[in-house]
Amino acid sequence: MTAKPEPTFDHKHFLKSLTSRPGVYQMLGEQGEVIYVGKARNLKNRVGSYFRGSGLTSKTLAMVNKIHEIDITVTRGETEALLLEQNLIKAHRPAYNIQLRDDKSYPYILLTDKDPYPRLGFYRGSRRRGGRFYGPYPSAHATRETLQILQKVFRVRQCDNTFFKNRSRPCLQYQIDRCTGPCVGLISPEDYARDVQYSTMFLQGKSDTLTKELTLNMETAAEAQEFERAALIRDQIMDLRRIQEQQYVANQGGDADILAAAMESATICVQAIYVRNGRIIGSKSYFPRFRLASTPEEVLEAFIAQVYLGDDKAANIPAEIIVPGPLSEAAELKAALSYVSARKIKLSQRVRGHRAKWIELAATNAIESLQGRLSSKQSILNRFIDLQEKLKLESLPERIECFDISHTGGEGTVGSCVVFDQNGALKADYRRFNVKGITGGDDYAAMEQVLDRRFTRLSKGEGKVPDILLIDGGKGQLTQAKEVLEKFQLPEILLLGIAKGISRRAGQETLFLSTGSGYREIAMATEAAGLHLLQQIRDEAHRFAITGHRQRRSKARKESSLEQIAGLGPKRRRELLRHFGGQQGVRKASQEEIGRVTGISRKLAENIYAYLHNIE
Repeated sequence: MTAKPEPTFDHKHFLKSLTSRPGVYQMLGEQGEVIYVGKARNLKNRVGSYFRGSGLTSKTLAMVNKIHEIDITVTRGETEALLLEQNLIKAHRPAYNIQLRDDKSYPYILLTDKDPYPRLGFYRGSRRRGGRFYGPYPSAHATRETLQILQKVFRVRQCDNTFFKNRSRPCLQYQIDRCTGPCVGLISPEDYARDVQYSTMFLQGKSDTLTKELTLNMETAAEAQEFERAALIRDQIMDLRRIQEQQYVANQGGDADILAAAMESATICVQAIYVRNGRIIGSKSYFPRFRLASTPEEVLEAFIAQVYLGDDKAANIPAEIIVPGPLSEAAELKAALSYVSARKIKLSQRVRGHRAKWIELAATNAIESLQGRLSSKQSILNRFIDLQEKLKLESLPERIECFDISHTGGEGTVGSCVVFDQNGALKADYRRFNVKGITGGDDYAAMEQVLDRRFTRLSKGEGKVPDILLIDGGKGQLTQAKEVLEKFQLPEILLLGIAKGISRRAGQETLFLSTGSGYREIAMATEAAGLHLLQQIRDEAHRFAITGHRQRRSKARKESSLEQIAGLGPKRRRELLRHFGGQQGVRKASQEEIGRVTGISRKLAENIYAYLHNIE
């Protein structure tokens, strides 16, 4: 029987002087890095539990054996400890804590109520700016879907103020009955204010009250023989009722987030369903990384703490959070949530009626999302295994990096790097490189520059070493890559090229494996899973490269050509454009005409004319 390795940390000496007060502990590794952060109502008992003789999981033992030091912070209570724990987790992102990848702020609908004609729009960011906010919504899609409904039913403008203030005639939205044309005075301020009021009632969940008011207005318009107006209101009522049929959940108002978790094969899914004003407005699946958590309940506790606690999270806390069953830290979480939001928050653990149906829905979605995730992960893993067999590798590759170059006639050259592991795409590790200082269209030089920059960063400790370096190209690009790997002394990286065949069809690619003496061509069957993996990675690198190239090209073309002329600053450019009515007018002007513009000297006029007409 193999003896259990002894921890490098002298826990007996440490525990002798450890306090029994509440607080937070940070476990540090060999290099002083934080590997785990936890909280405790009794620090001595909690920290001591990691060093007991039995009952620990293998993952916990693995972590304990990495401990070289423990830092302690005493707090005044459990709530303060919980808040400090979350701040430290977000700051250090320890390897053994549950990690949520998606930490984006939630989107809102913003009503700019200070404008004479208020606008409704999508908003993500700090809520300190003026206006009324509605939400938060679970995703950008859910937010824009709601905005589309409002635009169709109530026709409140959604254009920005710059566009709004510079209209002399109605835009397309007016033509297709999605706006009432306030920019050119086609609706009175009173009528527009009424439409804004109806929109806010809808966003506040007062659909029943709104429907009754619209019905009364329709009857009043009909009695006054304003049949066109009555028909318009009738259509609004019908649209509202249709939306209610699709979205209405229960006749219970209020905001709530419903959470459920499913766990299988070291993968977990947390499903969140978002209810605002009694309506489900969307849902979202989260797949947090974890090592130590052993139950869905533990993951839910960590999820609630990470998602809702923090100064920047207070606005996202609903009045009620509903979970399937009892949580051991429910009291602490409830206290912390109420403290952060400055209002009473309900943490419901056993619910009935329509709330039970919400929980059932969340649990079903969690299981379905988890199964889909596992199926996808298994498919990727099978492709990795097949690639290992086809390439006759000693071990299963853990990280593949693929590079591609994109440009249009040498313009706006961009290199891309995408990364895949056995779980799929690692989008956080994707990188783009704007290529400069090469002859336009020289793909070899572009590839050399991109790879040199990538591995220069690696030599400085940025990023991880890939097992396979995949190049989208043939022997020419591979030669450049080989020289870069030799320069940085990285012989352990397997170099592989994937080049399109003569027909340029999928399945007919040519694979080149770099060897000591040159390159060996590898044949894979069209249906081979390993080939499908390489195709998938190559296609993703191409997509990522061409997207970056288009963005760079678009940005470059938006820049005025006048900006490239030495000595022609912003003020003189404005004067030129104002004088001639735009760039086309400047281009048509003679050298003498340019020289008559205020601030333009004879020499500068000569330079401007020469530049615009390609005169050396």
